[in-house]
Order: sequence, then C-alpha cells, then structure tokens
Amino acid sequence: MAQVLISTVTVGAGGAASIDFTSIPQTYTDLLIVLSGRCNDGASVQDGVRMSINGVTTNRSFKQLVGVGTAATVNGGTDDYLGNVTGGTATANSHASMNLYFPNYASTTLNKPFSQEIVPETNSSAINMFVTAGLWSSTAAITSLSFYITGFSWVQYSTASIYGIK
Repeated sequence: MAQVLISTVTVGAGGAASIDFTSIPQTYTDLLIVLSGRCNDGASVQDGVRMSINGVTTNRSFKQLVGVGTAATVNGGTDDYLGNVTGGTATANSHASMNLYFPNYASTTLNKPFSQEIVPETNSSAINMFVTAGLWSSTAAITSLSFYITGFSWVQYSTASIYGIK
C-alpha cells in the first residue's frame, strides 16, 4: 500500500470560508484526508464542521460515537455534519485533528462509505470526540471535497492534506 500526497491547503491571513479539494485524480483506490483546523467563532469552544462531496450535501447517512470526558453517546443523521472543530474561545493556538477515509472513491458502480475521527483541542474535559461511520448514497466518483463551518471561517494556519492510497 502506497500513500501519495495529492494536495495540501493551508489557510492564509484573513481566513477562508471553506477548505476545498477540486479535480481529485481518479488514479487511486482510496482517499485519506488529514485536517488540522480551527474556526473563528468567538463565542464557542467548538463548532460543527460539514462536508460537501462533488458539491452535494445530501444523500448522506451516518452513525457517530461521541465521547465527552468519561461518557459516550451514539448519534445518527442524514446531513453533511462530521463533528466539531476547535472554536475561537478554545485554548490559544489549539486546532482540531481529523482523519477521513474513503475506500473505492473512484468507483462508478458503488455507493461511497467513509470513516472519520475528529477531536477538537482545548484545555477542557468537556470537549467532544467523534468517531463516524458514514455513507454517501451515490455511485458517482468523488472528484471534489469541501469542508466548511456554517456561519464561520477557518482561521489562518488551518491545514488539510489529501492523500491517494494505492
């Protein structure tokens, strides 16, 4: 198995409404996205990150294990929500860490399952940790991905990399 860096996006001064990967090559078996990010919400420790696939935010289903301190709950949904990233009131210079994996992303005959884990960072025991198993019910090959926080922006130095897996 070889992991090849396709692209890295680093948010510059002034922030960015979304982190986008376009024209994803169809030459790999799987995709891995690694993100380190923080949003500019000055009233919250954490905010929900969302994902658009090929410009689409529908046809999604997921089950999610959410851990807070020593407690855990299970959520489910059908929207574009992935979990929470570090917000503007969190410990200075801390960023959330996320890994997102799409097997068979280039297939034009199969729906697209994905797995993801995300942990916001701050100096608090009340921060949420998320592990997600999801499905995009589409046989379209994945050619673009966009990550955004509704109503807020990614701050400078938020970074995401996309890797092709062979």
